[in-house]
Amino acid sequence: MTEFFMPMIPPTVTGQMHKVRVQNGKPQFYDPDEVKAAKEKLIGELYKHRIMGPYHEGVRLIVKWCFPRGRHPDGAYRCTKPDTDNLQKILKDMMTLVGFWLDDELVCSEIVEKFWAETPGIYIKIIPIREM
Repeated sequence: MTEFFMPMIPPTVTGQMHKVRVQNGKPQFYDPDEVKAAKEKLIGELYKHRIMGPYHEGVRLIVKWCFPRGRHPDGAYRCTKPDTDNLQKILKDMMTLVGFWLDDELVCSEIVEKFWAETPGIYIKIIPIREM
């Protein structure tokens, strides 16, 4: 099992924000600067918590996205954009890049929640399915 909290203001840009340009008559997809910055921010924080070797088996991924609460009560659910599935995509891609697992296809169970929080950040817990 792996468990950690990354204190940060979570990025709100998502992998769905790809841009496209046409070169030589063919579309080319690329990340705008704000998506690149979000990926770099996640990679930098994830590297601090990287594990000795990647998971090679099915895992449950639990993620709690904690956004700065502002006027909202601490711990209240955030029911606004960005969508959890879009947030998860960029996070799981960066976790794959950092080496938490061989491929994010190994994530066969996910629990994802968004909150308003006094302490912003991203809580992550990875549990091998065999341990459940």
